[in-house]
Amino acid sequence: MRISTLLASVVASFLVSSSFAASDRGTPEEAKNLVKKAIGFYKTNGKDKAFAALNDSKGAFVDRDLYVFVHDDKGVYFAIAPKPNFIGKDMTGVKDANGKLIVKEQVDALKTANNMWQEYDWQNPVTGKIEHKKTYCEKHENFHFCSGAYTD
Repeated sequence: MRISTLLASVVASFLVSSSFAASDRGTPEEAKNLVKKAIGFYKTNGKDKAFAALNDSKGAFVDRDLYVFVHDDKGVYFAIAPKPNFIGKDMTGVKDANGKLIVKEQVDALKTANNMWQEYDWQNPVTGKIEHKKTYCEKHENFHFCSGAYTD
């Protein structure tokens, strides 16, 4: 009887910790909504205020492992809170963990579309691990607003 009580306690603890871990992750739909929110903020407040807010690692556009990043149609970054060293740089040569040119793919796809979904492997800023990421990007003016959810 005591073993079954202990086993039940261990299983319950595992289930609680597993669901807690899942709630610590953003979803692809939440990433898409964060992009829409960022574009709305940009439209209302202008480029300078929007990019300052998007680059604030403790601001409204960073939610758990979700964050918005913005580059122009040439691949030059204007916002990415977890990696401020990207700002002002052409990142079209950046590859994911498997060698995929992720920014170049975004730039190329958004030449003919207003939005896109993309999957690649990237470092999660919360866990520090390379994880599978599903990213939504949307074009506004000459900027590409993107956010992605880690799905591993």
